[in-house]
Amino acid sequence: MTQAMIMIGAYLLGGIPFGYLLVRCKTGQDVRAMGSGNIGATNVLRTTGRIAGIVTLLLDIAKGYLAVFLAGRLTGNDPLWTSAAAVAVLLGHAFPVFLKFRGGKAVASFIGAFLCLTPAPLLAAVGVFVAAVALSRYISLGSILAAGCFPIAVWWISHPPPAVLAAAAFSGVFIIWRHRSNIRRLCARSEHRFSFGGRAQ
Repeated sequence: MTQAMIMIGAYLLGGIPFGYLLVRCKTGQDVRAMGSGNIGATNVLRTTGRIAGIVTLLLDIAKGYLAVFLAGRLTGNDPLWTSAAAVAVLLGHAFPVFLKFRGGKAVASFIGAFLCLTPAPLLAAVGVFVAAVALSRYISLGSILAAGCFPIAVWWISHPPPAVLAAAAFSGVFIIWRHRSNIRRLCARSEHRFSFGGRAQ
């Protein structure tokens, strides 16, 4: 019963659409009908402004962290169930029941979940992300490269139990798969470049 509650709770926590709620409260609009149509921090930043984007990012990171933290508290930090919670919170963000399963790309929730589960490899992946975005100004490219490097970093740095490594590998592939439309735009050179002022270029 505890394990089922962990999975359901992590999924529902991941499904809280903070970006959607913030934009709706601030502008009365549906962020899914704006910009890229995504509920995540990048689209909130582009369409609604810097503060809303930063708050969305922090809240989405927090829900990922909280899901894994609570799973650890309830199971004595069992690697199987903390890893399962990390996957469940990502799935909740990407396919939230509250928005008819139309969610975001789950990058921020991924950061929060693995900041709790495997902090050192996560920070290494964030370094890849920062470097890629600084050089290219493509947030999507940074996310894709970081996700691709992450399972390798987990294996190399942490030497974790199989469940943790499996969760890291699944999450990395999942993040890349969620960016498939961005990959097409990158190949076509039509992807938006990042601007911290909130306007895409």
